[in-house]
This record gives sequence, structure tokens and C-alpha cells, in this order.
Amino acid sequence: MSETAGAGREDEEEEEEEKMKEPPLQPRERVTEEDDREGEEVQASMVTSDVQQLEEAEAQVDLFDSTEELREPPGGEEMGNSTATVKVVLVPEGHVMTVAFAIGLSIQELKSHLAAELRVPVEVLQITLDGAEVEEQQSLMELGIQPHSSTPMEMRSTEPNTHPLRPLHPPEQDNMPDVITVQVQTDDGVFQEVVVEIERPRQQKPFLGSYRHRLTGAEYHHATVQTLPKRRPDRGVVVFSRDTQTVEVKSQAQQCPVSVSTQVTHIGCYISCISDKLVSPGSYITAEEHHERKLRAVVCLQVYARRWLSRQVVERLRRERDRRLAWLDMQERRRREEKEEQLRERRARWMNPESQEDFCLLYHALEKWRCEEEQRINSSLRGAERKAALCSLLDQETQLIATIGRHHIAAHNSNYDKVVRNFLDKCAAPHQWRAADGRLLEMDNQHTIRARELRDLYNSITRADVRPDQRLQLLMTLKHTVKEHECQLTRDIVELIDREVDLMTREIKADKLKGLRRRISTLFLQLIKTPAFNPEVAMHLKVPQNPSKLKNNMFVCRGCRRHLRSADFSSSASTRLSRWCRDCTRLDNIARVHHDLTCYRDILKRLRAEEQRLSAEAKIPFLLQVEDIQYLVEVVWGSCSALQACRDHYNLVFVRWERQKDWSPWNCILLSKEELSAHLEVEDVNQVYNDTFIRRIRHKHMLARRHFSQIRVIAEFLDPQPAAALGNQLISKPITMATGKHGTTPAP
Repeated sequence: MSETAGAGREDEEEEEEEKMKEPPLQPRERVTEEDDREGEEVQASMVTSDVQQLEEAEAQVDLFDSTEELREPPGGEEMGNSTATVKVVLVPEGHVMTVAFAIGLSIQELKSHLAAELRVPVEVLQITLDGAEVEEQQSLMELGIQPHSSTPMEMRSTEPNTHPLRPLHPPEQDNMPDVITVQVQTDDGVFQEVVVEIERPRQQKPFLGSYRHRLTGAEYHHATVQTLPKRRPDRGVVVFSRDTQTVEVKSQAQQCPVSVSTQVTHIGCYISCISDKLVSPGSYITAEEHHERKLRAVVCLQVYARRWLSRQVVERLRRERDRRLAWLDMQERRRREEKEEQLRERRARWMNPESQEDFCLLYHALEKWRCEEEQRINSSLRGAERKAALCSLLDQETQLIATIGRHHIAAHNSNYDKVVRNFLDKCAAPHQWRAADGRLLEMDNQHTIRARELRDLYNSITRADVRPDQRLQLLMTLKHTVKEHECQLTRDIVELIDREVDLMTREIKADKLKGLRRRISTLFLQLIKTPAFNPEVAMHLKVPQNPSKLKNNMFVCRGCRRHLRSADFSSSASTRLSRWCRDCTRLDNIARVHHDLTCYRDILKRLRAEEQRLSAEAKIPFLLQVEDIQYLVEVVWGSCSALQACRDHYNLVFVRWERQKDWSPWNCILLSKEELSAHLEVEDVNQVYNDTFIRRIRHKHMLARRHFSQIRVIAEFLDPQPAAALGNQLISKPITMATGKHGTTPAP
């Protein structure tokens, strides 16, 4: 496209050879802004050399006609593949779209191409040729359009309001053709016709220079390449040009626009003095006075500046004070809410006891009330009146104990079903373990599936809201299940099932069958707990089936004289197994001691949570038991906090004495919840607390170290130097823990 001395687009189309085959839609090469610039220069050169171009065009037409006569007419297939330029005028806007189209294609395909360009539906397009509407099945060849010719057509929209015809990029108003056909020589030496579409960019192309042919007068303009310039690699260093680093100095003289002069009165010239002003000299200011005035001004500025800074400091202190007071108020409100929540929880446990701890709390409150009433009677009454009041107090205590006993029986009956169902769910649960990637894996075997079937059958048998026909079906299922094993237990269950079926056929009321149904469920539960019928239950029974496992794990209870496992005895870090089993210890607590370990259990629970948060490797809090915390609170610390002597056990907590070290009985302090926040802010206890208080705390640490150093699992965490210093104080006798009225005797 570099030569611009040719004739117009019609002459170029007549010079193309018809023997080249073109595809139905000829590929169009887009011409960039440089090519468009060349097209504009072509039009300029055509104006300057019009006469020469017309003569050359006539000669080329004569030469083409002579060659057409000698050439054979092209075949039908070559005619169909030849292209023609179709100029479509968009009515009523008047925009012109030019497209190179194969004359063998139909009007429908032309509509589809134009609809895609205009982004409108094909159905609304209507094409006319010479004022007549053309059919969609007709091709351009059938309409009489010759190859490489130019044909104008009109196209309008049947729905102009909804789908108007507007080109997306309307062409600029110039004389450059929209489509031209050029001949390109391929590598094989064959000339191929290529249809080139002209693009009209909106920006102005730069002029890069040109030259003109001396013989023909054609002008050739230089064009840039169509690719973007190569970007220089970023060296990571900011580079500045010399212009940005050089200061530009400019000198320019200025002159006042108005000349001013002074004139006085003299001979021949009178100047009025009406507007004159009389200027009198002021007082003379010495250098000392000038510097003094500047000093006063500086002092005044400093006064106002320091006043402003002082106000800022006061405002900041006021905000900090308000924030501190708000935080203290929030902490006080939170502690008050926690205490109220504890009281509500304790009151709810008093009114509706369910667990053993709830009944221990109830008996402890009863004992506390009895002691207070007895002390009041002894201090206020004498003689017969005192005896009568004590008898009345004994009667009231007896009634309260009987009421608590009835609540205990009701709670045991209500909790029995929960315990049984939890046991059956535990037996029917699949085996679980963690994989290497952390996923939880579950596996069912034949034993767990069997346990799950027996659990579902037991839950169905114990249901009370079933219809008689469903109950009969469940009894038949249970009968077939137990008949799989032949023993006295299964025969008793089958006999009871037959008896209930017989009574149900006689329409006996369900209320009279409760005892029989309870016997059936009890015997079936006994069958479920037998490992011969349910092998999975053997892993959850308290008494193992292998007698050899009981040889070294059985102990005699001094209270009930039963041989029990070690798990049935209470133990702590400071003692070995107790002489009394858990049931005897609980019964003795109800009858005589009336201890409540709930507060110590809460202290231990909070201590473990806090140490787990501070250090993931904390061990000593998890080795201690509730009895050890009771010994620390009651014996070592005297049941009161170290700072304000608070004696509310539900308000006491254990924290570290030195924050840098892990918690231990010899590195702790017992405080109330109000004192806790102040101690946690202490970085160095030696600089905050006085020497007397520090000596008292270290004395308590020495008592705790002496007590827990005799325990093997705790002695491993002792420091070597303090342990050596206390070597002469260690004893080998068992420890007697005296807490309250009764002490814990050592193990045999």
C-alpha cells in the first residue's frame, strides 16, 4: 500500500485477476493510522496528477479488455467465490458501511454479518436494491452483481424506535474509500488478491517526512511500524534527566509604569497645602527598649502557648481518668454480675438438686444453718427453754434431711434413664481415631453394629407412646432377637413376652402392665450388658471379664468391706489411695462431715484454664486434685486472701506470685477477684510490696514446698537449690491432711 500513484478504487478492481479463488468472507487486513495517512496523501496526489492518472487508467482498461478476450470465462465455482464490494446505506441516518462479500452467499448471510456489526436482531433488518426489497434466499450473483464490482444497497430497521441502525464507529468525512483490493505476491511467486478495509482513527497521525517521484510526481510518505516500542527494562534505580537537576535562572528588568515627582511652591508656581499633613516626630526608642519590647512579646506568646499546652495535658489526663473510672466501673459491674450469677446458680442447685455435688452443697448448707441456730440458742436461752429449742431444732433438721433424701431418690430415678442411654450410646459408637492429616476417621465393625441394633431395640421397648399393634410387633422382634441364644435369661425374657402378649389380647389396660414391661426392659438390659450376647459392651464394663486383670488392681474398703478396683477409691497428689471407697466417703460426708468441695473445684478449674492460656507446657496444675487445692486454701493460706483477708471461697483465685515463672504451690498467691487485677499489673514484686509482706508470702511458699516435696510426681519440678536447702526438713512419714473437724488418714 505504499504506492499512491494509481487510479481510483474502480480502476484497481478492474486490474485484479479473476483466476484467484477467494473464500466466502475474504479476510480483511486492518490498516492502522499510518496507512490511513497514506490514503489521505493518495487523494492529495490524485488531485495534482489527475491528467496522468486518467491516461494510465484508460490504458490499463484497454489492456484488461484485451486480456479478457483471450482468457477463458471462469467457472461457476470461481464466480461464486469471487468478492464484490457492497456499500450499505443506513436509512435514515445516512451512514455508509462498506463490506467485501462473496457474490455466491445469500442476502440472509449478509444480514447476519451486518446484524453482528450493528448489534441488532436479524429479524428487524430490511435490505433494498434500486428501491425494491430483495429476498433473503437470493444471492448477490442472482441479483446481477459482478465480481469485484461495487454495489450500493439501502438497509432500514422495521422497528426504528427499539432498534435504530447506528454504526458503533461512524467513519470520518473524507474521500478515502472504505475497502480496496490489492495484489500480494506470495512465497510461491503467485499473486493473490487481498481485500483491505480502511480504518479511520480519530487522532492525527504524525508527519514523518516524505519524498516525490520526479517522473510521475507521486508522493511517498514515511510510516511507522504497527507494533509498540520495546520497553526498557526497569533497573531499579530512579534516573533523572539533566533538565530536572539544573536550576534555570532568568534575569529581567522592571520599570514602574507611573513616574512620580515632587514639586514645591516657588516663584511663578503655587502649590496648595490644604491636603498636606503635619508629621511630628515620635519619641526615640533605644536599643534596650526595643529588645525589652521584643522580650515582652515573646513572653506573651510563650504564656499563651504554654496555656494551650497545659490545657491539652489536662484534657488528656481527664480523658485517661474518665477511661480509668469507666474501666473500674465495668470491672466492678462484671464482678457483681458474676457474683449474682453464682448466687442464682447456687440457689437453683439448692432448689433442684440433680448431681452428687448438688446434694453435698445442700447438706453443707443444712449443717451451716444448724450450727448458726445452735449457736444462737446457746447464747440466748438457758435451762428448759434451751432444751426445748434444741429439740425443736433437731426435729426441723430431721424433716429437712428426710426431704433431701426424697429429692435424692427422685433425682436418682430420673438420672437412671440418662445413665443407661449414655452407656448404650457409648457402646454403639463407632471406633474413632485421628489420621496423619488431622481428619477424624470412623470405623464400624460387627460388634458395634450389633450394639447399635440392641440399643435401638431397647429404646423402642422402653417407649410409652406406642400403639398396641406397634407394641406387639416390637415384642415379636424382641422375641426373635433373644431366641438366637439359649440360656435361662433368654427363656425368662421369652416367658415374660408371651405373658404380656396374652394380657394384651385380653385388652388389659396399659397402666396394669407397667410392672411387667419394666421387668422385660430390665432383663433385656441385663442381656445387653452380657459380653456373650453383646461383645462390644466388654470394653465399657467396670469389672473386666478376665480375672487375671483383677489380681493387682483390687483393694478392700474399710467401710463396706468390699473388694473394689482402684478407680472406685478417691486419690490425690498428696496421698495414696484412701481407705474408704467413693460411696463410703460420700455417705460419711452426708452423715457427719458435710463438706462442700464445689468452691475448690471451681478454683482448680479456673487455675487450669488460666495456666493453659499462659503456657501450653503447664503440668503441675493438672497433677493436683481438688483435695490438694483444699489443703492449700485451708492449711497453707488460712482460707483467706493474702491482701484483704477475704474469706468468701467462691471469690478466691490462685495466680502466679512471679509472673515470669510457671505456677506451682511455691510460686502462687491466693487473692480475691477484686485484688486480682491490681496484682496482674505488677512486674517486679520486690519493688511493689514491702519486705514484711514478701517474707510472709515466702513463708507460705516454704510450707507448700515442704508438703509437696514428699510427692514423687511433684518433687520432680522442684528447684535443686531450694530442695537442697530444705533437705533437713523433709520427713518420710505419710502426710496427714487436717481440713476442718476431721482429717484424712494415711493409706495403709
